[in-house]
Amino acid sequence: MPRPLTTAASAAASGGATRRRTAPGVLFVGINYAPEPTGIAPYTEGMACALAARGWRVRVITTHPHYPWWKVQDGYGGWTRTETRDLVDVTRLRHYVPRRHTMLHRALSELTFGLRATFAGWHRPDAVVLVSPAMISSRLAAVRAALTGVPTIVWVQDIYTLGARETGAVSHGAAGIAALERGLVNSADRVVAIHDRFRRVLQEDLSVATPVDVVRNWSHVRTDGAGRDSVLRRQLGWADDDVVVLHAGNIGAKQGLDNVVHASLEAARRGSHVKFVLLGDGNQRHALEAMASCSRLQFLDPLPDGAFERALASADILLVNERPGVTEMAVPSKLTTYFATGLPVIAAVDPSSITHDEVCAAGAGPCVPAGDPDALVDAAERLAADPVAARAFGRAAQSYRDAHLGVDAAVASFEATIQAAMVSGRRASAGALAGSRSRGHRPVLHH
Repeated sequence: MPRPLTTAASAAASGGATRRRTAPGVLFVGINYAPEPTGIAPYTEGMACALAARGWRVRVITTHPHYPWWKVQDGYGGWTRTETRDLVDVTRLRHYVPRRHTMLHRALSELTFGLRATFAGWHRPDAVVLVSPAMISSRLAAVRAALTGVPTIVWVQDIYTLGARETGAVSHGAAGIAALERGLVNSADRVVAIHDRFRRVLQEDLSVATPVDVVRNWSHVRTDGAGRDSVLRRQLGWADDDVVVLHAGNIGAKQGLDNVVHASLEAARRGSHVKFVLLGDGNQRHALEAMASCSRLQFLDPLPDGAFERALASADILLVNERPGVTEMAVPSKLTTYFATGLPVIAAVDPSSITHDEVCAAGAGPCVPAGDPDALVDAAERLAADPVAARAFGRAAQSYRDAHLGVDAAVASFEATIQAAMVSGRRASAGALAGSRSRGHRPVLHH
C-alpha cells in the first residue's frame, strides 16, 4: 500500500538545513516502520513524515522490515543501516526475528530490539515517542529517556494486558505483563491512545496516572474512485459471478480466521456464489491453509502498492473477523482502509467489542457474532442480494471516514501532545525509573 502521507517537495527546500538544525527534534522508537505494509507501520511513518513536513527534526529508530512475513525482506539487512525517507532520518537495527511465535520468542524479539535501540545514537531529541507495541523495547528506551531527562510520549496502538487476557496466550504471568505495561505508561509524560475505550482501560483497569490523549488513527489509503477492475478480478481468479468477501491484513491469532475457513466450507455446501479471500500473511496462515481446501476459499500473498488498492476496490464485500472474546485489546487498523473504499463491511466480532462499535458507528455494514460461520455466510448472501443496501453501507462508511478519520486533525492533535510533554518536562528520578513518579496537576488534552 502507498505511504500513508505525502509530503511536498517544497517542504524540504523551504526550511533548508539551517532550519532543520534549529527546529525541535522528536525521536520515534518502534519495532515496525515502512515499507512494512500493514499494522502500525503506516501510522508511525505517516506521523513521522507529517511532523517533518511541519518543520520538526524527525528521527526514527526501528528494525529492518519483517512484518507480516516474519523474515527480513530482500534489499535489507546488516547490523545497522541508515537512510532518509521523506525528510525523516531512519536508523534500522538488526534484531531477532522469531520463526516461532510463542510469547517467549516474541518477548526475546522485543528485548533484542530494545537493547539495541536503547544504546543507539539518539542525537539529543527534544522529545521521544515510544510506540507500543513493542512494550518491552519501549520500557527499556524509557529508562534511557528518564536518565537523560528527555520528555516521553507512549503511543499505545495495542494493549498487551488485554491481549494476554482475551486471546488466552498467557496462562501465567498476566499480572507481570500488567505491571510492566502500567510502569511503561506511568513513566511517560503523556500517553496517546487510539480510541476512547483504550483510554478508559488505561485509566480504570490499569490505574494509569499519566495524562492520556486520544488521537485516532486516520484513513491513510486512498481508493476513492478506483472502482471494480474486471481485468484484475480475472487475474486473481475471481469469476464474474463470484461474491468476493475479502479480508486484508495480518493472519494471526486474534483474527480468529478459522471462522472464515468454516464459512467457506458452508458456502461450498450451499452452492453459494460467496467466495472468501484472505489477503496477507501471518503466523496462522499455514495452519489455516492446512485446515481445508475449498473452491470458496482463496489465500493471496500481500500485493504491491497499487495492486492492493485495486484488489480492495474490486471485491464485493470487505471483512473484519475476530476470535470470540476479543473485545478491548485492539482497534483493527484495516477499518480505516476499508472505510475509504465505498464497499460494505461485514464485522464478525464480539458484540461488546470496539470493532463492533466502530462498524456500527460508521454504518458500514452488518455485524454478526464472532465464531459463527453460518451467520457470516448469511450476511454475505443478503448483501449480494441487495446491492442498494450494499452501496448505502459503503457511502456511510466513506462519510464516517471523512468526518472522523482525517489525517490533518490527527497530526495536529499529536503535535499538541508532543508540545505538552515538552512544556511539562521531565527529569530523571527514582520514581520515573520505577514508573511511579509523583505528578503535579497537568491538564488532559481532549482531541
